[in-house]
Amino acid sequence: MEDGLQSEIVIVGGGAGGLELACKLGRKLGPARVMLVDTRLYHIWKPSLHEVAAGTLDIHQEGLSYQMLAHDNGFTFIYGPMTALDHVARRITVGAVRALDGEDVLHERHIDYGSLVIAVGSTSNYFGVPGAREHTISLNATEDAERFRLRMLRLMAVAEQAREERKDAEAALDVVIIGGGATGVELAAELREASGVYATYGFSRLQVKRDVRITLLEGAPRILAPLPERVSNAALKLLDERGIRVVNNCRVTKIEADRVLDHDGHVYPASLCVWAAGIRAPEFLGTLGLPVNKGGQIEVDGQLRVKGVPGVYALGDCAACIDAAGKPVPPRAQAAHQQADYLLKEFVRRAAGKPHNDKPYQYRDYGSLVSLGKTTSVGSLMGSLSGASWFVEGMVGRVMYTSLHLMHHQAVLGAMRTGVLAIARFLIRRTTPLVKLH
Repeated sequence: MEDGLQSEIVIVGGGAGGLELACKLGRKLGPARVMLVDTRLYHIWKPSLHEVAAGTLDIHQEGLSYQMLAHDNGFTFIYGPMTALDHVARRITVGAVRALDGEDVLHERHIDYGSLVIAVGSTSNYFGVPGAREHTISLNATEDAERFRLRMLRLMAVAEQAREERKDAEAALDVVIIGGGATGVELAAELREASGVYATYGFSRLQVKRDVRITLLEGAPRILAPLPERVSNAALKLLDERGIRVVNNCRVTKIEADRVLDHDGHVYPASLCVWAAGIRAPEFLGTLGLPVNKGGQIEVDGQLRVKGVPGVYALGDCAACIDAAGKPVPPRAQAAHQQADYLLKEFVRRAAGKPHNDKPYQYRDYGSLVSLGKTTSVGSLMGSLSGASWFVEGMVGRVMYTSLHLMHHQAVLGAMRTGVLAIARFLIRRTTPLVKLH
């Protein structure tokens, strides 16, 4: 067991908010004072996982090494899972990392901290639906998206072969997506677009709309329920034009290996099923002795401090935060980004010997954009001063959606490297398949 690790600020979780905080603090305070802990060796922007699942984004090109980011931004990276917290001693335990054969690559370690920031994101909430955990894939991490992509590719190959050898009219692939929020809608649109591209790379006997059947099930009266109705209607129209079946007011009651059943007795054949119907905080947070709500989120005050636990903060999806207006902060990437900037200012003030800032965090909703393929997006943008909203769609919406990804890269890579990377990826896409075929 290795001891002796310590840092003034330890951040657990290298998602959008945690990584941005680590990079910005590292550039100001240096690796001796800032440490990031994560269970993976590379970072990917979580909103792009639906593209990885569809095969339109290669994780091996998109992923950013934490070790590289640590070197370039001036923080220390520790690889492994947080397994325990002693908030009295201000110490966390990072579990061992094991190879596939079970051999320890890294032993268990202890890290002493001055301030701890927990930013471990969220995972799927199955709401107790029988079979949901066993028979669905949730896009929580890159390995989930890759598992979906490989299985989709294999099922398309089986259907192609069946049509070729037996002229089988029933050789089709049924994809059922449970949850009509942003993840479900984006995945449905991306899959339809990708399946058409796959057809040009050898699956010539498959007719996309006939043989790759996509069904989106939503429990609410409309998809994208948290967004304005105009956005929801525009997305529904685009999905319908692409031959994607949308079923609203559908309460799923059971999931089996090859079908989904709902409350009204309807049965939906499912060669492949995706769960995108809700999120909750990771279950291990409930074992750390911290106050958590029913959804497993850590309860924090207006300054993002964990209630009753000095020196510990939480941000992003795993934090149950009530903002200055008395409203719950939604689990969205823009909230994690804003919270990271809020804590950045606090830690920099503290490092400079300035007094604590008592002004609470205030969430600002700048609107939402939903990707519906490589050429269009829909959404609403919020006026920061007037409170008005503007509906956007088409190529304008798509450019704005892409800019969100670039803004995240800019925060962790800098403007120059983000520009070079964007150009490089544009050129690479001109010399590689439009979808990942292996």
